Amino acid sequence: MTRKDEQAERTAPAGTAASEKAVEPVTAEWARHAADGVLLDGFHALKHALRFGARVPVAVTTDRLAVRELARSLAPDLLDVLDGLLREVPEATLRGLVPRAHPTGVAALALRSSAPDWDGAGDGVPGPGAGAGTQEGAPLVVLDNPRNLGNVGAVVRLAAGAGAAGVLTTGDLDPWHPAAVRAGAGLHFAVPVARRQVGRLPRRPLLAFDPEGDDLRSVPLPPGAMLAFGSERHGLTDALRARADHLVALPMRPQVSSYNLATSVAMALYHWMARLS
Repeated sequence: MTRKDEQAERTAPAGTAASEKAVEPVTAEWARHAADGVLLDGFHALKHALRFGARVPVAVTTDRLAVRELARSLAPDLLDVLDGLLREVPEATLRGLVPRAHPTGVAALALRSSAPDWDGAGDGVPGPGAGAGTQEGAPLVVLDNPRNLGNVGAVVRLAAGAGAAGVLTTGDLDPWHPAAVRAGAGLHFAVPVARRQVGRLPRRPLLAFDPEGDDLRSVPLPPGAMLAFGSERHGLTDALRARADHLVALPMRPQVSSYNLATSVAMALYHWMARLS
């Protein structure tokens, strides 16, 4: 490169051919992993994924200094990692990589990894952080044919915080869909998350939540049990109900029809956590 070329590159405004050339390796790396990568949308999703061992081959931001300030206050443990990982790109480039740019101006792609499966069921379970912070005998959360990706992500976040053994979904919704990962704030990497049909659920005691069941407060929770919750509109499927060892119900005021799915999971997990103490 001549001195004249160097000067032109230094003074070129964002969006010119010079800046586009500078980000070509980044966009090429993004394209290489886009098909199989998990989109981490925003600073907090990237922060959580890195803390729980996710492999992140590419991460971009529109403002490295602003992200560094965020990390200094919210994730000082990741300052060095983020310094080495993040690549600054123009806003137009970020908009071309993701459907909707996050307000923090951060996006990344992570690689799914396999954790040990349950009971030798045969398929790997994504989540390199599996087991970290999980107590002996922790329950598995099962979402039976969920229909709302935001709820799936919220349940993953709850399971990670409570130290559950994992989250399984049945039905056709992908629990690793970008909308679910966004709602889970990157905590899909803190707890195993996978999809299985009812016939391939682990061989563990299954407590299914249903308004006609016994009050949860009166039911023992076997170590390692699965806690199953029906879909937001239709409840448990016939297949899951037939597989259940026990139907249990959350305490609820008369004439109130239901709780939100994530709220129901939170109540059940808190019940388990309270018994530990």
